[in-house]
Amino acid sequence: MTLKGFLQGFGIIAVVMTLVPLIAADFWWIRIFDYLHIQLTLLTLTAIAAYFIRFDIKRAEDYIFMVVLLACFIFQVVKIYPYFPHKKYEVGQASEENFSNKFSLYTANVLQKNENPDLVVADIKKQNPDILLFTETNTRWKNDLAAVTNSYPYKVEVPLDNTYGMLFYSRLELKNPEISFLVDDSIPSIHSILKLRSGEEVMFHAIHPTPPMPQHNPSSSDRDAEMMKIAFMVKDSKLPVIVAGDFNDVAWSSTTALFQNVGGLLNTRIGRGFYNTFDASSFIMRWSLDHVFVTEEFRVADFKLGSSIDSDHLPLYIELNLEPEKAEEQKPGPATKEEIKSAREQIKAEQEAKGNN
Repeated sequence: MTLKGFLQGFGIIAVVMTLVPLIAADFWWIRIFDYLHIQLTLLTLTAIAAYFIRFDIKRAEDYIFMVVLLACFIFQVVKIYPYFPHKKYEVGQASEENFSNKFSLYTANVLQKNENPDLVVADIKKQNPDILLFTETNTRWKNDLAAVTNSYPYKVEVPLDNTYGMLFYSRLELKNPEISFLVDDSIPSIHSILKLRSGEEVMFHAIHPTPPMPQHNPSSSDRDAEMMKIAFMVKDSKLPVIVAGDFNDVAWSSTTALFQNVGGLLNTRIGRGFYNTFDASSFIMRWSLDHVFVTEEFRVADFKLGSSIDSDHLPLYIELNLEPEKAEEQKPGPATKEEIKSAREQIKAEQEAKGNN
């Protein structure tokens, strides 16, 4: 095959890979294309550059090929551009030094089979966060982390051996903490009111839905339904809300966008950078699966990745400040009727699937 033929073949593949995620189906082999958007964008740019450098654009088929490939590239860039570090933040930078409303969160998928807890403990001591959220934690992990978590007076522990265990620790008072199993009796989520040092209260949801992968779940219906149920909880909340954890989804997917719009949530990453957390062992195949979404009352004081902890995820560290008096400056618009309907349909589809099994 000639280089020109190869590039044209690659162009067709790029177009297909760009369009596949637009298909309204929850099969894992469709949803997985959401993850590859950064890599696909870079590959498409490489193909365009190589074609321009190597060949003269003379024939009609060359023009058609380049127009289609450029259209794909523009579509791809537009989708991920919000996550470039351009400082047009969706969640504004903290502007006041009211330490009684300021707190920090450290969230990490530790990888259940990881046997090096000392790295996690060292990173926690380095960051010294107010709140800890761990996913993929079993009883061994609960015991291994006790050296550092014993200093946190409030806790909710759900150790499990199925890679969906969850541990939650806080220096801030927890009010009415609950463990829920929203779509599966083996997949927990944690929900609690946090009482800040100022006495102000905020709602916290910790989630870790299943990924759309054949070894976990052949469809994305469970993940999508759990996210939509959380979105409606946020929508109905009278308190400022934080949703954090390993979402097993990228921020630019249609599912996460719907979750965000229905819940009236803001993405703390936008304008700050990709901060890709998975796969920590790969330099190329990496994307953001761990997220912190907030309502408009919050501002970000700091946002960064933690150190390597021998997991396939990197930890995420964020400092938030509650500034409700400036909420209107970044308040998102309400979800449309179509978005509300779509979210309810995803919940219904999951419930019907469970009922038929």
